Amino acid sequence: MRVTEFDFDLPENLIALHPVEPRDSARLLVVRPDEPLVDGHIPDLLTLLRPGDTLVVNDTRVLPAELKGVRLRGENRGNVSFNLHKRVDASSWRAFARPAKKLAVDDQLELTNGEMEPLTARITGKGDSGEVTITFDLAGAALDEAIKSHGAMPLPPYIGAKRPVEERDKTDYQTVYAAEDGAVAAPTAGLHFTEKLLQDLSDLGVAMERVTLHVGAGTFLPMKVDDTEDHVMHSEWGDIDQATVERINRRRAAGGRVIAVGTTSLRLLETASRATGKLEPFIGDTDIFITPGFRFRTVDVLMTNFHLPKSTLFMLVSAFSGLDTMKSAYAHAIENGYRFYSYGDSSLLHRAPHPEDEA
Repeated sequence: MRVTEFDFDLPENLIALHPVEPRDSARLLVVRPDEPLVDGHIPDLLTLLRPGDTLVVNDTRVLPAELKGVRLRGENRGNVSFNLHKRVDASSWRAFARPAKKLAVDDQLELTNGEMEPLTARITGKGDSGEVTITFDLAGAALDEAIKSHGAMPLPPYIGAKRPVEERDKTDYQTVYAAEDGAVAAPTAGLHFTEKLLQDLSDLGVAMERVTLHVGAGTFLPMKVDDTEDHVMHSEWGDIDQATVERINRRRAAGGRVIAVGTTSLRLLETASRATGKLEPFIGDTDIFITPGFRFRTVDVLMTNFHLPKSTLFMLVSAFSGLDTMKSAYAHAIENGYRFYSYGDSSLLHRAPHPEDEA
């Protein structure tokens, strides 16, 4: 499909630079294919979800993965910054670098927040589109702790270009159930949940299951092709274990729906369902790219924020509920002042039937 089919005009003033307070007071647009749109708010989940449903959340924790410092090459020094986006091994990360053109393999790095001893590393690889591989002098848990102390929260470029990182982003840009270190971008649909809302849903009879997909900065990269067939997705590491699969399948068999909180949860669930058509355990990298025509196997309902024009995520939601449906939904959201992107409002999308499912 042509990428231009997924374009729309978004007024700049609708890009949210901070979340609403409290976080569960955001708006919620309910989208059902071939039915009228319904305007609501996040607490309406208590009437929109049913006993027996399963809420699947991504429990990845965002690392403060924006690092700044200097590049050392002999006597030459230059300022550099990096956004880590994918762990390679215990001591190495892939990162997007600025300015990438001035970096070379074997360049030494000193990365600091200005308040402590530098974190030292070197460039061990260089790829396309500003990507490099950084190998640190630390490894494992020690490296994770050093990144946390030296780095800043990696706000999406559409926020970071408009304001500096603030102290409150450390909590604003993290879900209340975040547990597994490794993401460099938040699974933003989950930012709307509070402990109380999760407890109220549990009391209603809605189960919550945790999966892990470490979101990479590649999620923000613009598409540089004209046709979706030519796009190559960045891979991300995910894990869904046997016990979780068994509980989800058991509740589905009893008639409960699977509600994915965020496109990251959905992509992992559908990756784990793709080989056999039913949900099975999965651990490893996924580069699943979902566009209209994709046959969904597991997810019935998707809760997700509003996405960028011509982005892979708008393509995904268009595959889930239908391109015409989502264009109408986004036009309604824009007309009615919904707040867009990571810190914005949310939507609850119901899956459109696939021809093969109706056969």
